[in-house]
Amino acid sequence: MPAHAHLAGRAREEPALEVAGLLRDHLDAVLRAPMSREQHAAVRALLRCRTAQLGGHLDTCGACGLARPSYNSCRDRHCPKCQGLAQARWVRARMRRVLRTHHFHVVFTLPAELRSLALRNKSVVFELLMKSAADSLLELGRDPKWLGAPAQLGITTVLHTWTRELAFHPHVHCIVTGGGLADDGSRWVSAPSEFLFPVRVLGALFRGKVLDGLARARRDGKLKLAAEDEGRAAARRTDALHRASWIVYAKRPFGGPEQVYRYLGRYTHRVAISNSRLVSATDETVTFRTRGDQTATLPPLVFLSRFLQHVLPHGFVKIRHYGLLASGNVTTRLERARVLLGGDDSQRDDPPTDQKENDESWAELLEAVAAVDVTLCPSCGAHAVQRGPLLSHLPSGARAPPRVAA
Repeated sequence: MPAHAHLAGRAREEPALEVAGLLRDHLDAVLRAPMSREQHAAVRALLRCRTAQLGGHLDTCGACGLARPSYNSCRDRHCPKCQGLAQARWVRARMRRVLRTHHFHVVFTLPAELRSLALRNKSVVFELLMKSAADSLLELGRDPKWLGAPAQLGITTVLHTWTRELAFHPHVHCIVTGGGLADDGSRWVSAPSEFLFPVRVLGALFRGKVLDGLARARRDGKLKLAAEDEGRAAARRTDALHRASWIVYAKRPFGGPEQVYRYLGRYTHRVAISNSRLVSATDETVTFRTRGDQTATLPPLVFLSRFLQHVLPHGFVKIRHYGLLASGNVTTRLERARVLLGGDDSQRDDPPTDQKENDESWAELLEAVAAVDVTLCPSCGAHAVQRGPLLSHLPSGARAPPRVAA
């Protein structure tokens, strides 16, 4: 028998506190609250993630005999444990589309007065929010008043719905090229290095597009309305929204063009809260980090309710590309812009080709982005760990997570 065979039932170490653990501890109460189909699915996925229910493999060191089960991930996009490799793959694939120009980071925020409507109509409002943000940028890019000539920008947008305290706060992060391709494709029209568009102009245009879209959706019967959305009070609130200044924030990402998607990668696969931000939990409270050394403390069911309100509608695409980066332009106008900016294939020093990225295994990617070598034995230090099948039965002493009805 291998010297370390007695360790075969031990799983890899995980953080002491996890959202999945809190769900498991308070599952009965969570299930008593109203939940959407998507929220039920997210709960099921998080409870099963990296447990024997999803199966797995047995990692065995050929040198010393250490054997450890490695359970499969759920890969749910709301799971705090499943985003690292997905983010790395996305960033690597996108690096080949980066244009050699400066970029801006622009954030569009939905006003507080519309958040309750958004909670009841996530698909409609989120769709409108993302499209209005991109269309506002594209429209100003085509206006020669701002860039000196009509031009098509390249835009990547990412939807977030939370604050650091887990409050519902829908907003869209946009990475925007510092200029665009002229309509006739003859030249690159550059924006100043420190300025894209006035945020007040962007905010006013964004406001008009969102409010017009909501009015149209209401006329078409696409909105679920509550009492607060009807009557004179609702009309006065709408009038106030037309007059108010809507928040648009703009700044340049750090670093050069090569850093653009690595910078955006901070946002693409982020979930409402990571397990590393959890500080402590009791039967009565959950404490988590917000900003810097600051923390917030909530009752467990309030914390979990806030977490689950950020579950996206089924099939909703939260990362989108517009203008030069839209799928229809990737092999045409985007390539023309790349040549004009001096980034044609003969000059490129991008990371691996798309084919190599697609062929790259999860183990190779993990080593490249996190310096984790899965062949390295944590006991003897030999590069001799091999992956084999894991028996379908549960290890001694292990328990399957609670089942959640569909």
